[in-house]
Amino acid sequence: MSENDEPVGDDWANAMQEQSDAEAGGDADWGDALQEQSNAEDLAKAQFSELEEQGEHAPVKADISPEDLKLDVILDVPVTVSMEIGRTQVNIRNLLQLNQGSVIELDRFAGEPMDVLVNGTLIAHGEVVVVNDKFGIRLTDVISPTDRVKKLGS
Repeated sequence: MSENDEPVGDDWANAMQEQSDAEAGGDADWGDALQEQSNAEDLAKAQFSELEEQGEHAPVKADISPEDLKLDVILDVPVTVSMEIGRTQVNIRNLLQLNQGSVIELDRFAGEPMDVLVNGTLIAHGEVVVVNDKFGIRLTDVISPTDRVKKLGS
C-alpha cells in the first residue's frame, strides 16, 4: 500500500479535525469581539427627548377614544366604487365565440338588487335609477361593518 492508498476515512477524519480546529479558533475571536463590545464604556447610550404634540399631526395615543380620532387624514383618499349586476363563469372556447348581439346569462334574476362594491369589497345593495339621463343607484341595504369583517374571514 503506497502513501496515496490511505483509507478515504482518514482523509475525511483529518478534514473534519481541521474544520473543527478552525471553528474553535473562530468562536474565540467572536467571543472576544462580543466581550469588547459589551465592555466598551466610551459608547454613550442614545438619549431621546419626549415627543411633544404638534397640532393635527401629533402621534395618536392608545388611550384616545374612537370619537376623538380625526378622520380628516383619510377623507380625501380616493376609492373605486363599482356596481355589479351579476356574475357568471364561461370557458375560453365560449368566450372566444362571443360577438355583437351575444347574450351572457348572469347568476341573478331581473329585479334583484345590485351589489355596491368599494375597492372590491361588498358594502351595500341597491337598485338602478336614472337621474338627468345618467344611471345611479339607490342604496336599499348597507352591510354593517361587523358583517363585512365576517365575510373577509370566510
